Amino acid sequence: MGIMHRIARARLASRVIRRLRRAGMSDVRYDARAFTVRFRPDGDDVPTVVPLEGLPLRGGRRERDAVVDGFLRAPGPPDQWEQVRPLLRPVLRGSVPTTDISAPLRRAVLPFLAEYVVVDQPDTMTYVAQEQVRRWGATDAEVFDTARANLTGAVLHGVASGQVVVQFIDDGDAYWTSHLLLDGWLARLADQVGGRPVAFAPERGTLLVTADGGAHLAALFHQAEQAFLRSPRAISPMAYVSGESGRTVPYAVPPDHPLHDCIRRARALLQVHEYTRQAQTLADAAPIWVVDGLRTRTEHAPGRLLPEADDVLVDGAVRRWDEFATTPVPGLQPPRWRRAGE
Repeated sequence: MGIMHRIARARLASRVIRRLRRAGMSDVRYDARAFTVRFRPDGDDVPTVVPLEGLPLRGGRRERDAVVDGFLRAPGPPDQWEQVRPLLRPVLRGSVPTTDISAPLRRAVLPFLAEYVVVDQPDTMTYVAQEQVRRWGATDAEVFDTARANLTGAVLHGVASGQVVVQFIDDGDAYWTSHLLLDGWLARLADQVGGRPVAFAPERGTLLVTADGGAHLAALFHQAEQAFLRSPRAISPMAYVSGESGRTVPYAVPPDHPLHDCIRRARALLQVHEYTRQAQTLADAAPIWVVDGLRTRTEHAPGRLLPEADDVLVDGAVRRWDEFATTPVPGLQPPRWRRAGE
């Protein structure tokens, strides 16, 4: 993204912020990476998110103001459990929250990824906070189960004549990447892709599915990586399949498989992405980076909180993670460790 494009995006955000503040909204913030503006209506615990993607960067004042006005008029999430139940949807996101909610409802479902729940209304989508669950008189498990049950699971018809790539583009209502949270859904796409389905969810609006062993799979690793690195709404560059129980799991192959390095690199990129985001708000967090395109490495210093990595740089020497004695730090997701004895 060029500097002029970034300036135009920032100017658009500033215009939206000014209109929200004139309307009396508080806690208005611009998220440049996600290209959204958040604000918290009076009396609401959960912020409202205004997506700026799709608005004209220059001119288009009427369209911009109409979008903002729609969010201002939109009602907040219902306060009663029976009213909010049909509005709940599950979403797959990074394990580090991207929202301004201090304690969003979430649970780990895949390496470096978590399941969140949102309230889906015609003009807004808001993340469920843990304090809301208490007010509803529900349990965490009840909220997660209800959200999944509300995502009925789209059914694709037809049979592929060979191994193909199916690309699902989300219009904001389909929740395609969330379908990976539904047990058994991915396996049911075998007829549509011509074999055992392998899925990629590089960013929130895109789900790619092809057949294991097909000619398209290697290229999709590259396509997913590029989409993941470019998108402000990135999820994961990794590949996923349906496990024995129907639950979605990471795609795995033996060490001598041609795609083994692709899998290692995708995991390393996601690992660095999530730990780097965590470090932005975590004091004493040690950095992590990718070495030789495949391995992750961190650096120890006294008192630092270490991310899990393949290697640890200690006093200028590289040591394997499993050779480096550590103790876990409670309460962190993704997890971090201290050097044993510190």
